[in-house]
Amino acid sequence: MISEEHAGQQLFMDTDDQEQERGITIFSANVSMVHEWEGKEYLINMIDTPGHVDFGGDVTRAMRAVDGVVAVACAVEGCMPQTETVIRQALKERVRPVLFINKVDRLIKELKLTPEQMSERFMKIIREVNKLIQKFAEDQYKEKWLVNVNNGSVAFGSAVRNWAISIPVMQKIGVSFKDIIEMTENDQEAELAKKAPLHRVVLDMAIQHLPNPLRAQEYRIPKLWPGDKELPVAKDMMTVNPDGKLAAIVTKIYPDPHAGYVATVRIFSGKIVKGQEVYLVGQQKTERVQQVSVYKGQQRIAMDEVDAGNIVGIVGLRDAGSGETLSDPDNPIEGFEAITHMFEPVVVKAIEPKSPKQLSKLITFLKKLSREDPTLKITINEDTGEYLVAGLGELHINAKVEIPLQKEGIEATISPPIVIYKEGIRERSPQAIEGKSPNKHNRFYIVTEPVPDKVMTAMLHGEVPDQEVKKKDQELIDKLVELGMNRDEVKKIKEIYKRNMLLDNTTGVTAILEIMDMLKQSFREACDGGPLAKEPVSGMMVRLVDAKLHEDSIHRGPAQVIPAVRRATREAMMSSKPFIYEPKQIIRIDVPSEHMGGATKEINNKRGQILEMTEEEGTTQIKTKIPVAEMFGFNSDLKSATGGTGFYWLIDVIYEPLPKELEQKIIGQIKQRKGITDSVEEETEE
Repeated sequence: MISEEHAGQQLFMDTDDQEQERGITIFSANVSMVHEWEGKEYLINMIDTPGHVDFGGDVTRAMRAVDGVVAVACAVEGCMPQTETVIRQALKERVRPVLFINKVDRLIKELKLTPEQMSERFMKIIREVNKLIQKFAEDQYKEKWLVNVNNGSVAFGSAVRNWAISIPVMQKIGVSFKDIIEMTENDQEAELAKKAPLHRVVLDMAIQHLPNPLRAQEYRIPKLWPGDKELPVAKDMMTVNPDGKLAAIVTKIYPDPHAGYVATVRIFSGKIVKGQEVYLVGQQKTERVQQVSVYKGQQRIAMDEVDAGNIVGIVGLRDAGSGETLSDPDNPIEGFEAITHMFEPVVVKAIEPKSPKQLSKLITFLKKLSREDPTLKITINEDTGEYLVAGLGELHINAKVEIPLQKEGIEATISPPIVIYKEGIRERSPQAIEGKSPNKHNRFYIVTEPVPDKVMTAMLHGEVPDQEVKKKDQELIDKLVELGMNRDEVKKIKEIYKRNMLLDNTTGVTAILEIMDMLKQSFREACDGGPLAKEPVSGMMVRLVDAKLHEDSIHRGPAQVIPAVRRATREAMMSSKPFIYEPKQIIRIDVPSEHMGGATKEINNKRGQILEMTEEEGTTQIKTKIPVAEMFGFNSDLKSATGGTGFYWLIDVIYEPLPKELEQKIIGQIKQRKGITDSVEEETEE
């Protein structure tokens, strides 16, 4: 698309040194291009996103910025686990997919397939993609968004050889599969690329089958923006009104050596003009746009103003992070829905500067990092003083943290990978646990119990998001009732946090509303560190069943309320049969059938469980579930066990109870690492 001469080799969008060296995309990259179709010019904003699962956070953020996606599948390998992940991410954001099947030249030159076999291979991939769309799309899009080889929403080709075709294109230029095979075998692919250049076929497909911004926002805005749909700004967004009030979202922040931070922004309504002031809804502050530009890969082309419907680069938003909502200063709007990635961080590394003099430099670096990539979670271990960086995998932390650290000249000690466990409870606490405030003037009575199974499943699927619950949240209330909760019970929910719920079951307690914010904070703190090993808690309902408060507000401040409620919650958990969850990866292993024994032996060595096994054309596919704690170094172990022929891909990450025989050992290891001595905290007077 950038250069016919250098197609397949230029790596125009892979501008980072690591991307060039590793041969993979690590950072999403933008380009805006004009394409002519049927005598009209169209502006296409395109984002090239990473394929590796460890960098899936970049894909998730890019999905918020676009209205359609070209899903790329390999003609040789077929639908891979990451194909499923990308389609799920797209459909979650109401982004419509079309399909491009790449590496068709390999089917001809390496596998020597006949036209009939090629056609059969393509139809299998198309069926698998459509199964995913039917599985993950909302009901109204399950049929409407299916890809279809006959209407041209599926294209085939070779990106490295710069050619592509689709059934309508083949009919138009008079080319058959037999002709394509002959031209490929006779090294006439340059001629094929002139007849059917990839950029024209793919961009034509995008224009014909992916929605323009005006069409897409009619159904995307109701999903992405939780505000009142009758407000003028909502109507501006749904009609992509360039003269309306500003509504935009930051989907990426990255540093530029010459301009400071650059924010990648999707404009949903209004326009962004050089020099204008914009309001950062999350930060609650106003900042001035110093530059506005459109993208051409690493380059940015300066503009005076850019209208709604486009993706732009903005310089000047010093305090914006990914997911920040922008509006006019005189018309603040409700923020867009949070951009949430499908997978949680499951691997942590502790970082300490080798020299105390570099501590401030390290802190600045980590702050910058968390703005650029919100899927990296950065915390401080207050007991050891270490900085903990949690990521989606070892490669994620290596590429986004360890190598940039070296480039910044920060010498640091980095720990081996640490697994993030979670804590849960098995049953309701038999009685309410009393929590006394340090001054003994306030008492709180807490009961804990597991979140109902159906609600927990919905939380895991992102259907019940984290939020402070208000009476006006009728959609959430109806959803929880649909999942089996009592409506009166649902109305008592005050907050949902990290798949835990806080309920106010008190009646007639004076001043309970005055301390509600403190109750929520103590609930969040209890959920951030459970009683067994101060690991995050998941799947717990915390009920405040009664409270006795001092009549004078000065004696029921944060220093009195928060430690009392936090401690009572942790003690209630200890009476609810607490346990440890361990993260597990569901992976697919592909291995030649003659090496299957080596792969299954390796799975057994890693406490793995085989879920499914199929064989096709001499290759065995094994779907298996392995604890993350056993996955470090798995790639090299699998290669050793299969003579270098085994490969694996991540399908999903789940949490399951740790085997009872390992629980005390793991708890002991976590406590030792964190410097914890007591299982239940001793609250002191504050």
